[in-house]
Amino acid sequence: MSRRAWLLAFVILAAAATILLAMGRNPICTCGTVDLWVGTRDSPKTSQMLADWYSLSHIVHGLLFYAALWLVARRWPVEWRFLAALLIEASWEVTENTPFIIDRYRATTAAIGYTGDSVINSLSDIFMMALGFLAARKLPVWAAIALLVALELAPLFVIRDNLFLNVWTLVAPSKAVQAWQAGG
Repeated sequence: MSRRAWLLAFVILAAAATILLAMGRNPICTCGTVDLWVGTRDSPKTSQMLADWYSLSHIVHGLLFYAALWLVARRWPVEWRFLAALLIEASWEVTENTPFIIDRYRATTAAIGYTGDSVINSLSDIFMMALGFLAARKLPVWAAIALLVALELAPLFVIRDNLFLNVWTLVAPSKAVQAWQAGG
């Protein structure tokens, strides 16, 4: 990537962090620690630390953004497609942490007790998307698809949630899916 693209990437990250802080998001977990991994879905530390099961869905975002931007903007240099994906993901992280979306998650998804992300978690999620985007760029198509499937199936079996179910229940809530996710 060019120096200009790196600078724009930094500006996007800094803007997202600044907006999240201005919205009142906590920089780190209110517990005062920063852990690398939280392995449970309903822990108060989920979405507060560097990574959790939902981090995998952000890698999937990157895989999907790479594919979508290749389809609609394949003539753009890859660094501009990357910056577009970064901007989309950063915008989602800000939107995801608005009271409207937080309340919607609580009401319709498996995110019981969800209070929004810490800033460090949001930035980590953006980095996870970047990881997915860069992996899609380097992997053969079949391997990128296999990775996407694996990243959707692993959390589905471990925590009964993944990107597909998260979007489905956010957009069109399903009592049957909610019951299954609750263990019923």
